Amino acid sequence: MRNSTCLLQPSLATTVALPVIYSFLFPAGSFGNILTAWIFSRQVPTKRTQYIYSANLVAANLLVCSTMPFLAAYFARGYQWTYDSGACRIANHLGTLIIHVSMYATIIILCSTALSQYATLRKNSDTQYSQAANETFYRCVLEKFCQSKFAKYFCIIIWLTVFCITVLAIAYNVQVESTEEFQRCYSVRVEIGDFSTMIAACFATACFFVSFITVLLAYYSLTRHLSKIQKNTCIEKRHLIYSTVKRNILVIQMILTICFLPYHIFRPIFYVLRTSNDCPQLNYLVEIKNFLTCLAAAKSSLDPVINVLSHRRVKKSLYGLFTKSTPEHDKRKADIFTQETLEM
Repeated sequence: MRNSTCLLQPSLATTVALPVIYSFLFPAGSFGNILTAWIFSRQVPTKRTQYIYSANLVAANLLVCSTMPFLAAYFARGYQWTYDSGACRIANHLGTLIIHVSMYATIIILCSTALSQYATLRKNSDTQYSQAANETFYRCVLEKFCQSKFAKYFCIIIWLTVFCITVLAIAYNVQVESTEEFQRCYSVRVEIGDFSTMIAACFATACFFVSFITVLLAYYSLTRHLSKIQKNTCIEKRHLIYSTVKRNILVIQMILTICFLPYHIFRPIFYVLRTSNDCPQLNYLVEIKNFLTCLAAAKSSLDPVINVLSHRRVKKSLYGLFTKSTPEHDKRKADIFTQETLEM
């Protein structure tokens, strides 16, 4: 590796700001996601498709949050650790590796949630598309995402993939550690990796953009579909339902755009510019990468806030925690179709 001789020198932004941010995100995200999981376990039918996606999303969020103490310690003291120390191995394996793998599990689950909501709306829509190709695609692909059995097995496949990737990556890192020696933990080897790391990063980036474009197309197709319905039929009774589905998909799109898109735009730039022999530039690139990773990880801590703002069932459950009883009319108010379709 051409930059292997470059000695990374973390600035105060890395050794102070990042540990503080992760130390704040960890308790906030852990408490919020545990509370959300408790609400889902008590209030939501476990066989519903949206519950399956939401429960797995909460699990992915908790896994990301669990890595934050290791990352905080790594950025605060990693430049003082030796590469073969136990602290460095734990931070590298339980911090950097798992947070990235869990991040892509989150992205895939978010994409699946958007497709599920869109497919369910199509399934219950009065107006059908005239194009046979669209109908075939819907029945063969999209319809699967609103089936609870498919959602369950799809999430199992996601977690099996996460487990296999994690085990293989740890085994590979252990093998490299036994054949090479490095001076410091906060180094080019950890922050950039080798050629195999770059290949894995390129594949993960491609997966993100596929998911990003898929959600974007779902939102665009939904907008067009609702426009066609409004021209042909009266949808006043279901206007709230359609608007909620559209809003939920838009929220997912905004999460992908704000939290994940900057990191994945910068990643190809990072791997192109890292070949330079300019060591100060490499330090800046590494620190930008780490802050953009932190931005992506922050999504897991912000999810509970989004649930409170977006989902009526979560609001009602939180209201019940701080009052003696939930008003009776609130229990009868929920629309059946909305409950079956929209709550994530």
